Amino acid sequence: MSHPHPELGAPPKLPKGGLRVTPLGGLGEIGRNMTVFEYGGRLLIVDCGVLFPEEEQPGIDLILPDFASIRDRLDDIDGIVLTHGHEDHIGGVPYLLREKPDIPLIGSKLTLALIEAKLQEHRIRPYTLEVKEGHTERIGSFDCEFVAVNHSIPDALAVAIRTPAGMVVHTGDFKMDQLPLDRRLTDLPAFARLGEEGIDLLLSDSTNAEVPGFVPPERDISNVLRTVFANAQKRIIVASFASHVHRIQQILDAAHEYGRRVAFVGRSMVRNMGIARELGYLKVPAGLVVDVKTLDDLPDDEVVLVCTGSQGEPMAALSRMANRDHQIRIVQGDTVILASSLIPGNENAVYRVINGLTRWGADVVHKGNAKVHVSGHASAGELLYFYNICKPKNLMPVHGEWRHLRANAELGALTGVPKDRIVIAEDGVVVDLVNGVAKIVGKVQAGYVYVDGLSVGDVTEAHLKDRRILGDEGIISVYVVVDSTTGKIVGGPDIHARGSGIDDAAFSGVMPKIDEALSKSAQDGITEPHQLQQLVRRTVGKWVSDNYRRPMILPVVVEV
Repeated sequence: MSHPHPELGAPPKLPKGGLRVTPLGGLGEIGRNMTVFEYGGRLLIVDCGVLFPEEEQPGIDLILPDFASIRDRLDDIDGIVLTHGHEDHIGGVPYLLREKPDIPLIGSKLTLALIEAKLQEHRIRPYTLEVKEGHTERIGSFDCEFVAVNHSIPDALAVAIRTPAGMVVHTGDFKMDQLPLDRRLTDLPAFARLGEEGIDLLLSDSTNAEVPGFVPPERDISNVLRTVFANAQKRIIVASFASHVHRIQQILDAAHEYGRRVAFVGRSMVRNMGIARELGYLKVPAGLVVDVKTLDDLPDDEVVLVCTGSQGEPMAALSRMANRDHQIRIVQGDTVILASSLIPGNENAVYRVINGLTRWGADVVHKGNAKVHVSGHASAGELLYFYNICKPKNLMPVHGEWRHLRANAELGALTGVPKDRIVIAEDGVVVDLVNGVAKIVGKVQAGYVYVDGLSVGDVTEAHLKDRRILGDEGIISVYVVVDSTTGKIVGGPDIHARGSGIDDAAFSGVMPKIDEALSKSAQDGITEPHQLQQLVRRTVGKWVSDNYRRPMILPVVVEV
């Protein structure tokens, strides 16, 4: 199995007749999925998603793929194929289209409807091409065939990309639910046909590669939901991804059966469910869904609220309810259902929300105590079955953390893919398919690009480090006034602490040290303010670290 090396340099020129594959996100992480294919000087992008921040990234709203490696080649892009409508696959599209709004978007009806609604908020009117399973479209230099796959959102597609260099199949996110609610199966006969034709390189979803067996059917959740609805005494609040149409459908069905009305809470939930309903993907009995403002007129045992926040997102509706920062107040006897999985890295945030809800008296039903979620990603048994059907000549695991990628590679090897034809890459690692062999040839820039409010890419790791220090250790500010000619102190030092746990009176111990250091520097003829600031920082920093923790130190030297 080939794998990236930290010393990889820039990739060489793509050999004539070769196909280049460059993942810019989604490898070594859950989210930010984006893969760039190059043939004959032209580019095709599959997906452009976002990653949601973790606790060590304070103040960050979203994390984007790094477009640096393609920024000077935007005119070479023939299109962006979107495999499905989840945020980790479409959320980055508005930011790429800001740089070139006329790049065509290719996807299924629901996927395009979701991204078009998102682009309206960015005031971008995209060029779109709607495709369906079974369709083949020529997209610039690339012949693309679209294949139905089952996932936790309707209308998901895999894509087979044909060029003279060979055929590459990108699965997108998929599983093999044999009893899907919409009866839309993963098209195994189509994959078998592609396998017989010859799949030169298969990029396959790795998320559940460590999980043995097969994913249970989505419909298994229905009976669990009915039990919860039958026993609930007051309101039922359900938190789910705002795009999980199948899960919301089961909630609606249970509410209808038990005589409850449903209101959607949260902008993305209201928007997405409105789109799904309008396009016919969500079946809503007449009178079932009502405006949230009308719920006060209904008894508690006739109310269901469907909201966002299943991952503990701080600004989502459920988190705000747990913090008593929402118009909907959790009371004793309410039932809360977290109808989703835990995305790695979100565990602490989710359990913090569960504890907050429980504190106010809610009965919280989640994956840990009831079967209220099944995954949208193929487990090991399904992947083995899939590889035996596809018979890929080369395999590149995608969409997953390192442990998932490695486990997926092992599954491929078990089904007969030669180990030297299995490529375990990471974001930015360039893979060339030349003469039927896939190999790592270099690496391009593919770091995190942070969205912080209206700022895109301005926040760096250094800024985040400062934020973490401020949040964990606090800040000490030191003000000194010096004579611009002699460098001697004529005012101060004046020291104040915020968030460090150090009382201002304690700084009497460091005052003489600052005086001594600045007096010595004056004797040495040092008068430059920046040098004096660094001297004050070092002096206070050593004293603080010897006696307390390590807060941020902000020295200010003013000349007079």
